[in-house]
Amino acid sequence: MIKTVILNVPRTEVVAITCDKCGKEITPHAAMEYQEVYHVRFTGGYASVFGDESRVAADFCQQCLKEIIGPYCRADKDFL
Repeated sequence: MIKTVILNVPRTEVVAITCDKCGKEITPHAAMEYQEVYHVRFTGGYASVFGDESRVAADFCQQCLKEIIGPYCRADKDFL
């Protein structure tokens, strides 16, 4: 016989993401904008300008990311 019990387990849920450049707060309710938030995460290497082995993180709305990297990136619809 299998006995079960219902547990109330706390969980973490994202309620908003704030763009680190413009400060705009984007919620999951703004579905299209929320899906276009970009997360940059990496660890700096030896002698990195960010600091040896520093963990670097930033979140950007699509408008700010385009403003930052737009002049340097290549946008190709047939990329994949």
